[in-house]
Amino acid sequence: MRLVLIIEGMLAVHAKHGVFTALAAVPGVLRAEVILGRATVEVAAGLGEIAGIEAQLREAVALVGCTVLEIHRQSRILPTL
Repeated sequence: MRLVLIIEGMLAVHAKHGVFTALAAVPGVLRAEVILGRATVEVAAGLGEIAGIEAQLREAVALVGCTVLEIHRQSRILPTL
């Protein structure tokens, strides 16, 4: 599943790197892409585990001094042939 995080307080490149490092350290994160103010994270988790991972992502971002304002869930979309 893919999660899109809207992040407040990520105002500079060093904050972007800190958020990336924090997100990558959360168990279950397969991939993370971070731009200023936003992160897209792909996680390996079932629907029952998503709430726990969302909480861990919020905590990880808070550790680097930023705040997750919103999390949007997106199902992975397979390419069509």
